[in-house]
Amino acid sequence: MTAAFRPMPRSAADLVSGAAHAALLAELHTWPKPGLVSHIDTGSHTDMDMHTLAASAASIRPFFAHLALAGAAGSAMGALREIGKAAESAMLESTGGVNAHRGAIFGLGLLCAAAGATWSTAEDRPWRAADLCDTVRRRWGDSIMSGPIPRRSHGAAAWRRFGAGGARAQAACGFPQILAVALPALRLGRLIAPADEEAARVHGFFALLATIEDTNLLHRGGAEGLSFAQKSAAGFLEKGGVAQVGWRDAAAAVHRDFIERRLSPGGCADLLAISLFLDALETIR
Repeated sequence: MTAAFRPMPRSAADLVSGAAHAALLAELHTWPKPGLVSHIDTGSHTDMDMHTLAASAASIRPFFAHLALAGAAGSAMGALREIGKAAESAMLESTGGVNAHRGAIFGLGLLCAAAGATWSTAEDRPWRAADLCDTVRRRWGDSIMSGPIPRRSHGAAAWRRFGAGGARAQAACGFPQILAVALPALRLGRLIAPADEEAARVHGFFALLATIEDTNLLHRGGAEGLSFAQKSAAGFLEKGGVAQVGWRDAAAAVHRDFIERRLSPGGCADLLAISLFLDALETIR
């Protein structure tokens, strides 16, 4: 029997936005994360540090709640885009013009809207990762692929030069790499190192890095840079990932190689945060 429609209360939307914000902070506080900013260092970046990313995450948190409420109300992609634009403006204001989380606003934002849509129809609020990803695909997939492409984004530049689908394709297809790669690797990491949540996040991140066609890597290093990054991550995993003795030193060595080449897999960072968000929502009842 189909459940009756239930409006989403603001408290539930705040729960979703809190989970999104926590996922961004957990991603930030993960090291070694080759080439990326963390609480330890700035990776391959000279334009941002952990304080930049923390300020950005705080500035966009309210908009994740707005997106959840919009999803619960049955909003179309156009309405979600307007909320996303407002979130991006708040982000740029908080960072002095630095793009810290544009990709996260897009991917996490869509899944916050999906959490709202699921709330409105589910009897027991089963925020299962597969259901939320499929909701994005079914409700907004066509509009995602047919919508405008930001002219100045790194992903758009990589799409034009290399034909890489990037974040748009991942979202429109229901985030298949998160379901097939990131979440299983994150949970395997917890089995390997049950007392070290950071280790689990690192394991999940390297699994993404080994398999994702990250458009930020393509932008910075071209096809050669992407291939180097994927092979480096695959090599770390083939040796056991976080199960190998001295895994942190091994991951840090990859991190240094990325810094030397100025590589930064920002798309993988966004997908790690999305994976952490989906994983956390599954525990909420």
